[in-house]
Amino acid sequence: MSQQQQFRYSTGVIAYPVFFVMLIWIVFWMQVRFFPWIKKLGVYPQEPEGLLGIFTSPLIHSDIEHLYHNSIPLFILSVALFYFYRKISWKVILYGILLSGLITWIIGRPSNHIGASGLIYVLVSFIFFKGVFAKHYRLVALSLMVIFLYGSMIWYVFPVKQGMSWEGHLGGLITGLFFALIFRKSIAKPERYVWQEPDYNEDDDPFLKHFDENGNFIETLPDEAIEETEIQEDNAQTAQVNYIFKKEKD
Repeated sequence: MSQQQQFRYSTGVIAYPVFFVMLIWIVFWMQVRFFPWIKKLGVYPQEPEGLLGIFTSPLIHSDIEHLYHNSIPLFILSVALFYFYRKISWKVILYGILLSGLITWIIGRPSNHIGASGLIYVLVSFIFFKGVFAKHYRLVALSLMVIFLYGSMIWYVFPVKQGMSWEGHLGGLITGLFFALIFRKSIAKPERYVWQEPDYNEDDDPFLKHFDENGNFIETLPDEAIEETEIQEDNAQTAQVNYIFKKEKD
């Protein structure tokens, strides 16, 4: 599965993350305003009816604080995903929701597991490990930035806080690592310019020939001056001048 990608900005880099964040806020508003019962549509581990929560749980949050803490990292990480991994971004998000939710359903405690934090852990894990595996300096820098911003989240894959779905976090971490291995050959690279091509030679570049070793611009190259002189000499040799003499009458 070898795919050559490029770092390229598009409307979707910002539009899709904004859509995700707006969607979870709209669902929360509907939950508080009209349908409080949708709060129960989370993942219920080991129960058949709890499988529906694999699809719905990322959209549901317990309170405004829970929603706020998930909105900012979801937006930032989604932007990074769509910019650096444009061709596989939707696969990571959609399959990440399904796989992390399934893992939560398998290993989770008997409770209602809700929130977009599982998807956030998928993105953190994928972006970090993908950059390390790719060994591209920009992607490694992105991995270090992710660790700097969200490295403390690693503690919440363990049962260190009451009422928090550490199983969902652990499922997201495992899923992100798994996708980083699956898409390991799908390496993003910046666009190549003419001077970055393997067969490019600066000595043959007509533009760069007009600069000397010190970077000074040369208006007329010696080769061009010689060629111009030869053309002038050829023109002088082939040029003909016709004179018309008219005798005056007495």
